[in-house]
Amino acid sequence: MKEGFRQSMAWLHTWTGVVVGWVLFFVFVTGTAGYVDNEITRWMKPELPLAGQAQKGERDTQVRLALDRLEAVAPGARNWTVTLPHQSLNPRGEHPFLISWEDMPGRNHEQGRRGSEILDPVTGEFSVETEGRATGGGGLLYRMHYILHYMPYQTGIALVGACTMLMFLAILSGVITHKKIFTDFFTFRPGKGQRSWLDAHNVVSVMSLPFFLMITYTGLMFFAFDYMPAARDVVYGSTQADRQAYFREAFPRDTGTHDPMVRPAADVAGLVARAEAEWGAGKVAGVRMARPQGEPAYVDVTRVVDGRLLVYVADRLRYSAEDGRPLSHDDRRSNTQNVRDVMLSLHEGLFANWWLRWLYVIMGLMGCAVIGTGLVMWTVKRRTQHQKKHGSSRLDAAGLRVVEVLNAGTLVGLPLAVAAYFWANRLLPVSLGSRPDWEAHCMFLVWGWSFLYASLRPLKRAWLELLWLTVAAYALLPVLNALTTQRHLGVTLPHGDWGLAGFDLSMLGLAAIFAYIAHKLRRRWLVAVAQARPAAGAVPVTARESTT
Repeated sequence: MKEGFRQSMAWLHTWTGVVVGWVLFFVFVTGTAGYVDNEITRWMKPELPLAGQAQKGERDTQVRLALDRLEAVAPGARNWTVTLPHQSLNPRGEHPFLISWEDMPGRNHEQGRRGSEILDPVTGEFSVETEGRATGGGGLLYRMHYILHYMPYQTGIALVGACTMLMFLAILSGVITHKKIFTDFFTFRPGKGQRSWLDAHNVVSVMSLPFFLMITYTGLMFFAFDYMPAARDVVYGSTQADRQAYFREAFPRDTGTHDPMVRPAADVAGLVARAEAEWGAGKVAGVRMARPQGEPAYVDVTRVVDGRLLVYVADRLRYSAEDGRPLSHDDRRSNTQNVRDVMLSLHEGLFANWWLRWLYVIMGLMGCAVIGTGLVMWTVKRRTQHQKKHGSSRLDAAGLRVVEVLNAGTLVGLPLAVAAYFWANRLLPVSLGSRPDWEAHCMFLVWGWSFLYASLRPLKRAWLELLWLTVAAYALLPVLNALTTQRHLGVTLPHGDWGLAGFDLSMLGLAAIFAYIAHKLRRRWLVAVAQARPAAGAVPVTARESTT
């Protein structure tokens, strides 16, 4: 009975992985890119200044200049916000000197039109920010990992949710199946065909098992309202208005009536200085001002979001806009809200410093390796069985061929397509309309071509040729960058801009990884062909016919 249960778990592990493996590989590749989406976006906008090049200014002067500008461009607004220049984790990166406001809402509207301006940090003058070229950036890759592409939003998250649930089953059934899971962790036998693929799959899986459990479970929590809507619909109703009522209660926003904004009588710059005295120099992210009816007008001073798990809510100090006295405010959150936010923060890794974020990236790449080795192992085993059963049906052979093409087109073709996305950013005309869309089109055109190429070439030749093409695509990206921009390694390394330099160096690292894989596969297949020839006698054995 015990052995039968383990065998049934092995079946579940195999088929839950195979059925959705290609979608999960796409999710892991694009999701891993999401951990460095800000750096990717900066690289894809080479017109932006290097890190630390922005001019600095005095905080008290900046507050005064910001209020002067808000009085000029947004008198009578519902609220004002001043963002001071700072580094933050949510959103990650350098934040410019920015003012923003919300106009008074129209009739039957809860929110008003919003506006914002980037100001010069020294003079306070409005400056058209160097936006850089239009691009999907790293944000597009990040969004792809949970809504896919070329399909409605709800369809995308539903498909990814179903695949994620099956992955969760695959992880749990895999742990049950491998009764010697920790022994297998220390076992790797190279050059043993199917056994080697299984060893590699086991080693990488055990190394990153805690990460896989965390990332899968927390990923499901992101859209729990969509995946498990029954309780919400029973209590609130199933219409769109009912659902909006639920979200208003679960995630309350300031929808009360406000008086039009006027400049606070209190010394706002002094309030910022008081907050910095409590939190530390440079720890103030910005100021928000409002005049709710029936309550005192207030000035909220918000803190920079730094390395903590609850990155979605910033600490704040509230003062009276009339005389600057401290005001009480209720920032208490339920334990349920805190648990949810911690889970989402663990998934996104926004709290992580640079070395922990690199660990996230490495774990994401290991996830790609687990999925890839599992898919290849399935085809290797089936190919061996197919060769032993001379009477196998043409349907079985065709099905195996389809899976082998899907493997080559996904496991190698997708990384090639991501490289094409970066190439498109540098080669498409800057003035091209719908430029971000065309970057994505280039990515998926190359990916589609990879499937076609793998289907028309002998399998092992397709693998090697696609691998070497991927090596060239990543290795030449820093060269292309140097030929088309002034943000190449010769500039970024001396300046110490490790965000941009790290991108180019990472591309070279990926090229080295794919070159190593191509070299090892070529050597393995050549050995297999050499060993098969004596047994085959006068009948030559092609690379396509040999066992992986």
